Amino acid sequence: MSTGQAHRSRTATGVSSAFGTFGELLQGVLPDQVDFLVTMPIARWATATFELAASGGVSVTPAHKTKARRLAESILAVHAPGAGGRLTLDGTIPEGKGLASSSADLVATARAVANALGVHLPDTDIEDFLREIEPTDGVMYPEVVAFDHRAVRLRARLGVLPPLTVVGIDEGGTVDTVAFNRIPKPFPAATRAEYARLLDTITTAIAVGDLATVGRVATRSAELNQQLRPKRSLTAMLAICAEAGGVGVVVAHSGTAIGVLLPHQALGYERRLDLTLRRCAELSDQVLLYHALCVDYR
Repeated sequence: MSTGQAHRSRTATGVSSAFGTFGELLQGVLPDQVDFLVTMPIARWATATFELAASGGVSVTPAHKTKARRLAESILAVHAPGAGGRLTLDGTIPEGKGLASSSADLVATARAVANALGVHLPDTDIEDFLREIEPTDGVMYPEVVAFDHRAVRLRARLGVLPPLTVVGIDEGGTVDTVAFNRIPKPFPAATRAEYARLLDTITTAIAVGDLATVGRVATRSAELNQQLRPKRSLTAMLAICAEAGGVGVVVAHSGTAIGVLLPHQALGYERRLDLTLRRCAELSDQVLLYHALCVDYR
């Protein structure tokens, strides 16, 4: 759309959303020193509403969502120079826990601004805008993806998970993801090679719906991440997973959440779920219950 066409739509309102993630199924560094992750999409959402104005800059509610405001300003500068508007963000993704709340805010914002302007903003264009803001999870894509989060670039679309529940705990506090991603990752060549093998393994497993293998990869990634941001409850959560018959443990590598993966098709799922909830409640008063995003919601 031309700038003139955008200016004729100055009273429009755009609304959009983006999902969060329960940390990552896999995150590490490959032999070529590229940082990557594999997303774990969950059915929790950030919603953005953008009310386009002829001028006056961009305001945002809540006021601390300054990255989303910067993103809206960047998109307007390209597609509707001189325009402004009011951005409102809401959602059900806890902040600072490693559940991609910031990434979801930004993707929802980009889509809402584009909707208000009446322009098509492909996922690759969203990546380009986000690259100037912060390292970002691949939540602009509606399935599990391998994503180079520091470079903000899609590596591969891996597919949709079978129905899956994540039961876990929040170990408390918050983590600045941007600061975490500045930390050097001192993985030796052997570990980087292992990450490459794990990526190949989970790529195949997701393609065929093999949740047992997905869980094993997620557990190994959680173990490897202990040297960067250790989870003090990892051993206890591994024991709960074994007792309840989960397929593995998943962590927010740059956050505070850790959970057990429970496939819905497992025999005795309701009993396993109840047991996992009770055991997690014995560890923490911050028990988490999320469901994997199992369909292409768009």
